[in-house]
Amino acid sequence: MAVASRTATSKRKALREDTVVTLYARWLDFYHRYRKQLYAGLAAIAVAIFGIIGYSYYQRQQEQRAQQLLGEVLPLYEQGKYREALDGADGRSGLLALARDYGSTDAGNLARFYAADALYRLGEYDRALELWQAFDSDDPMLAAAALAGQAAVYENKGEHERAAELYRRAADRYDNPVVTPQYLLRAGRNYELAGNLEAARRMYEAIRERYPESAQATEAEIALARIAARAAQPS
Repeated sequence: MAVASRTATSKRKALREDTVVTLYARWLDFYHRYRKQLYAGLAAIAVAIFGIIGYSYYQRQQEQRAQQLLGEVLPLYEQGKYREALDGADGRSGLLALARDYGSTDAGNLARFYAADALYRLGEYDRALELWQAFDSDDPMLAAAALAGQAAVYENKGEHERAAELYRRAADRYDNPVVTPQYLLRAGRNYELAGNLEAARRMYEAIRERYPESAQATEAEIALARIAARAAQPS
């Protein structure tokens, strides 16, 4: 029995060794057939890895530089010197240059937002609209503000239905007891001006139900009474 067991063990060992040898032989054959392709693939992977590392480093450097430049020019914006803030002054890069040259960074994207607001305040509505539309942020407050900025442009152009929709989207994007009622009230007013009284009523009711303590709640009640009176008038 012991002899038979040793024989069986030897056979299994030999079989495993044969399998290993066969696999190794196949690998060598595969390697010799396709080694050029293998080297090319490995080289491509290496280039991709180094490219990702290099791009990440470049982006970090760009972000740091953009933050520095934005910090230098923001005081001009905050002082109401909008043209100087846009174009730059005293050796400082302007918001427009920052948005153009560093737009892929967070700081450059934020410069785009400030530039849009500055242009709006200067009455350059089309340029402001373009920058607000290009602005992209995961921050709900800033995203809502950009939508409201676009809405204000369309409101000034007399496109009230479109303005109302953007104000409504701004209200949906950012839930805040101070800002959101303002967006809803502006949405309601523009729906009214567009003749969409039902949509206007919904905006005012949203203020009454969700923000009864807000400064806009009284205006919403007056607006609801106005809409009810208009609806009661014979057509």
